[in-house]
Amino acid sequence: MKKNLITAILMTLVTTVLLGLVYPLVVTGLAQVIFPAKANGQLITRNGQVIGSQIIGQPFSSPGYFRSRPSAAGAVGYDAGASSGSNLGPTSKKLIDRVQADVEKLQAENPGKPIPVDLVTTSASGLDPHISPAAAEFQAPRVARERGMSEDEVRRAVAEFTEGRQLGLLGEPRVNVLLLNLKLDEVKPLRK
Repeated sequence: MKKNLITAILMTLVTTVLLGLVYPLVVTGLAQVIFPAKANGQLITRNGQVIGSQIIGQPFSSPGYFRSRPSAAGAVGYDAGASSGSNLGPTSKKLIDRVQADVEKLQAENPGKPIPVDLVTTSASGLDPHISPAAAEFQAPRVARERGMSEDEVRRAVAEFTEGRQLGLLGEPRVNVLLLNLKLDEVKPLRK
């Protein structure tokens, strides 16, 4: 019995050290050497300051920017420390009121145009960095007007940042909002 207990304790210590320390350090080290940008969150810096991540959504409130999907992550949204959906069901009064308010705001922006569903619904994580090409198309007139650009110029930028399906069949086409907005800032900064 004593021999079995000592063996069990030693095995626990060995596997803890191997799988809890050595393995994570090796994998982290390899990731830093082979894929440093991805291992560090694909951060985007400008003038030495981190302004965002390619893989985590963030809010844009200025009318001259494309807006991300609504977020339910945290109290005010886009909180990576509280990433989750809202858990509000289809009969939730709070959800219905929020969606109706978003729909009214978007209809005022583009009267008579159908509103893409991803502009009024949150993603499962609340941190989705992408919108659908339809959501970008819906917002293009506002962004063009605010930036003093033609809608065709804005649509060309949207097309440039539209990613296709992964491996040609997985997922849906999507547009990275942060990368698109940064490109527009390079091409035609917002008027002040």
